[in-house]
Amino acid sequence: MFEITWDSFVRMITVGTLAYIGLILFLRISGKRTLTKLNAFDLVVTVALGSTLSTILLDSKLTLFEGLTAFALLLLLQYVISFGSVHFSWFNKLIKSEPKLLYLNGEFLRSAMKKERITEIEILQAIRSSGSGSTSEAKAVVLETDGSLSVISSKPEDALENVKTPK
Repeated sequence: MFEITWDSFVRMITVGTLAYIGLILFLRISGKRTLTKLNAFDLVVTVALGSTLSTILLDSKLTLFEGLTAFALLLLLQYVISFGSVHFSWFNKLIKSEPKLLYLNGEFLRSAMKKERITEIEILQAIRSSGSGSTSEAKAVVLETDGSLSVISSKPEDALENVKTPK
């Protein structure tokens, strides 16, 4: 159970390093969109890439080439999904959910909360996490397509806080 042979150690170091370098190269080639968390498919790809790297490191029956091929396949499928969602609105609607308003002007929208399985406590936590001290400072709370909760502040200066100006 606690035993490791010299051969398996060398294999793990060699293959692990090469697989990691390969993953970094694939991610650089595939672009920033690959590891975003815009929807559930993005999360699945990120988790699958980590799982694949782990399998490459630990499964001595798996070759480096097989592992790199698995990386390439996952990234190709991610590209196809994101390409389809950008170019075909019907496909985008099929794979992505719409943002959902859960709280507006001091009122919890209970039917939307129930449908999305979000509790009042979770909305209050999102409001606090946004830096607001109370619900009166939050104009709205939206469940985004990636599962995060966005808080829209009623303070006008907050509306421009995270906006980057073009250079």
